[in-house]
Amino acid sequence: MTEPTAGDESWGFTEGDAITDDLTAIRLLGGGTSYEAYLAFDDVTYAPTVVKVVRPHRRDDTSSLRGLAREVDMLGSVNHPVVARGLRAVLEGERPHVVLEAIDGPRLSTLIRRHGPLPEQQYLPLGIELASALHYFRRRGIVHLDIKPSNVIMGAPARLIDLSVARTVEDAEALTYPIGTDEYMAPEQCDPPGSGTPGFASDVWGLGATLFHAIAGYRPFAGGDAASDDVRRRFPQLADLAYALPGTVAGDVAKVVLACLEPDPADRPLPHELAEGLQPALERSPRGRLAGWKVR
Repeated sequence: MTEPTAGDESWGFTEGDAITDDLTAIRLLGGGTSYEAYLAFDDVTYAPTVVKVVRPHRRDDTSSLRGLAREVDMLGSVNHPVVARGLRAVLEGERPHVVLEAIDGPRLSTLIRRHGPLPEQQYLPLGIELASALHYFRRRGIVHLDIKPSNVIMGAPARLIDLSVARTVEDAEALTYPIGTDEYMAPEQCDPPGSGTPGFASDVWGLGATLFHAIAGYRPFAGGDAASDDVRRRFPQLADLAYALPGTVAGDVAKVVLACLEPDPADRPLPHELAEGLQPALERSPRGRLAGWKVR
């Protein structure tokens, strides 16, 4: 591999390449504007890990480095069985990066794309597990701001990943620009402060939109025009009501999922109320009866 220059957009690591002295690339997992994520073998933990490394052309970019530092800070304050753990980080030098635990399992977005809607034996415990993470975030004063199917790794339990835009609730409430992923952003995230104030209830909306997609196989709102300067064209959730869930979905499940998508944050359930609302349906299911499932 040729060492990238500052103008290159990818490190181009392939299997066997050294990311650092302790990290050996296995394969590229994906990436975003500022970062690439690799599955790598870690000589420190002597196990596979995920390495999120700043792209070559962004390694001197103040905003990218500040975002990585914020994610590392959030990871250091979170310890929950449904949230992926940070292991260590290097925030300076040629390759700023964070090392994360590797979680075995497909992304929820991949399952929906390949197989369509999830059966209730999967989406009911998924909703309760993710609600437990949001309950914890609320207790810790943290807002994730990017709950979506591609940030959920399916397993037992499911795991929530990517704290790259997470903030304290005070910092979330002070936002003056959209942040998150358009199709899964609560109305108050779309154009703050004009559309409202982002906060804990914004994550409940994101979980509701994620569960809706998992249950129905389609998103709760039509796709917007990302290039439009009209916020209502870019974000249909500002003006439209959510689609209906399929008629095969139990009424109590549909009620709690759609309640998460209420336009007014005050009308959405708290995370523990969401979990308690899904519990009776899980207890009725074969999986719930077999496991003797109880939220409390």
